[in-house]
Amino acid sequence: MKTTTSTAAAETRPYSVWVANRTNLIILGIGVLVLIIFIVFPFFDLTSWTRRLVEFFCYLALAQLWNLMLGYAGLISVGQQGYIGIGAYTLWLFSDIIGINPLISVIFAAIGGVIIALPAAALVFRLKGGYLAIGTWVIAEILRLIVANIKRTGGGSGITIQATSRMAQDMGAEGWMPLVYWWALASAVIAIAVTYLLLRSRTGLALKAMRDNDLAAESTGVNLWRTKLYTYLIAGAGCAMVGAIEAMYSLRVHPGSAFSVNWTAYLIFITVIGGIGTIEGPVIGTIIFYVLRETTSQYGTWYFIALGLLAIVVTIWSPAGIYGWVIKKTGFMLFPLQRKLRFAREGETPAPLASGGEKAVA
Repeated sequence: MKTTTSTAAAETRPYSVWVANRTNLIILGIGVLVLIIFIVFPFFDLTSWTRRLVEFFCYLALAQLWNLMLGYAGLISVGQQGYIGIGAYTLWLFSDIIGINPLISVIFAAIGGVIIALPAAALVFRLKGGYLAIGTWVIAEILRLIVANIKRTGGGSGITIQATSRMAQDMGAEGWMPLVYWWALASAVIAIAVTYLLLRSRTGLALKAMRDNDLAAESTGVNLWRTKLYTYLIAGAGCAMVGAIEAMYSLRVHPGSAFSVNWTAYLIFITVIGGIGTIEGPVIGTIIFYVLRETTSQYGTWYFIALGLLAIVVTIWSPAGIYGWVIKKTGFMLFPLQRKLRFAREGETPAPLASGGEKAVA
């Protein structure tokens, strides 16, 4: 009897809780349609655009993962290129040495990123702020030097991945490139989906609390080390997977390019101009970065000057980035994360609540 009364009282509460409104659902439908178009895009036989989109999706996945660390966990890393390089060489190891299909070896590359991230986390988590950033960069440089001094991997000259080269030669560009393209698309979708689902969970609340004030978060019961570890492992696995996809794309791996600090520099630019601490920010930043790269890279050093000037202008105009400014002005989020209350007007019957007391659509 008490349970029935409590349920009835809950159903007549003068408010409802909602996460996504109709606009969000409409945008979700458009997003699914765009995703379907991207999936079937290689069938239109536009090989040059397929190649461009492979790099675009890789940058988008990397930026989303880097933003997860800095924008939500407060981890300042300038060493993610270490995991990109490890992913590329893990692809070579499993494809050429062990003999596993390169398309499957991408999964082992992600596992390799996790294996490297575990001991690395034990070291860098002892540091904070700028020291943590330097620590991640040092680890990436150590990994580069180790790989560059192993003769079997080609040393400083790099090595051609024979398995991917044979597959690309046998299948031709029209057959091989779509497979790489679908892996790149999958990496971007996985990065966005994992970030969103993680932030909608209890761990996501812990991440945001830890970012704002780690001491206050710890005092409320947040396990700082474990929460940071989850984020670092996810980012390490994702970056290694993208590194393997880049290796499949180029058919060759070189320590100078695979472990280049330019990777992190580009990720910082993308995230800063798009909006740190938002899922939408890296998407906007990647679009802007890629358009600039395609239109100004032929001008040499002026390309880097343009990137730097744009970053300065955006940070002065809106320190929270472009999408941070949009949220400030409109309060609208493409990927809603927060639960919101809607109170019924006087004389209005409250909308029925979904299971768990949430109203998904308003």
